[in-house]
Amino acid sequence: MATFRALLSVQGPDRKVTSTIEELDDSRLPAGDVTVKVEYSTLNYKDGLVLTSGGGLVKTWPHVGGIDFAGTVEASDNPGLKAGDKVVLNGYRVGELHWGGYAGRARVKGDWLVKLPAAISTRRAMAIGTAGYTAMLCVLALEKHGVGPAGGEVLVTGAAGGVGSVAVAILARLGYAVVAATGRPQEGDYLKGLGATTIMERKELTEAPDRPLLSERFGGVVDTVSGVMLARALAQVKYGGAAAVCGLAGGPAFPGNILPFILRGITVYGIESVMLPMAPRLDAWRRMATDLPMDKLDAMIVDAKLGDLPALAPQILAGQIRGRVVVDVNR
Repeated sequence: MATFRALLSVQGPDRKVTSTIEELDDSRLPAGDVTVKVEYSTLNYKDGLVLTSGGGLVKTWPHVGGIDFAGTVEASDNPGLKAGDKVVLNGYRVGELHWGGYAGRARVKGDWLVKLPAAISTRRAMAIGTAGYTAMLCVLALEKHGVGPAGGEVLVTGAAGGVGSVAVAILARLGYAVVAATGRPQEGDYLKGLGATTIMERKELTEAPDRPLLSERFGGVVDTVSGVMLARALAQVKYGGAAAVCGLAGGPAFPGNILPFILRGITVYGIESVMLPMAPRLDAWRRMATDLPMDKLDAMIVDAKLGDLPALAPQILAGQIRGRVVVDVNR
């Protein structure tokens, strides 16, 4: 029986997770109608939770994490896929309830897989990952609302992280003036290289006056942080503007006020990427093939191998990872 390498995680009685690289055989793979030879995975905030404490996301141990992967179909009983197809997976609770991408082989439902656009390699697909796919969904939400480059600056919070970095690059490519808010001002040159026109230190939002309405500044917002930063950002959105919210690095609590909604008519779009239907997924990946500058994407990449992940997991939870970690699962 064929074998594959995997980062196998086990939760101890103290709820601490330990992970080791193991050689497993195909009988350990979960149920599914498509088997994929995984080439690359990545590291997201959820992955950091799974690799450190489980985060309440994993129900059965031992476990193989990795909520994203990209690779080549090896075998398929799904009529929409055949051996040799290049595919990407994001979400569907893979890496949480279902074994994920931190292995040389994965078995999943074919209906969860997206065929990669020809312009995107498997490595770049994981530089995008759930973070970049979510960033694209945020941009699409702002576009749908009618927020365009002529509508004024767009604020991106948590800009040096994965979602933020990709959002900055896409928005700049589309002609928006991007304000990149970050708690790491030393990343200013990196963010300007992605296309940001203005760097805003996090404290400019967290220490802004605690008033329900501030001067109108932003045509739109891409928020990856929540908490006080989102409340202060919403207070500065222009009349009729919108915010796309997708993260909670600053915690789930939102100390906001109703006045920006009812006096300025702003809209907040909640961005859900895990169980999103296939049609908007395909649209997002098509748009990334044309609207995400690949040279900017390459500048975000931090290369890693499977054995690096246990050390990187606490770093992503602490907001210390710049850009996108791409994991070569065969190293």
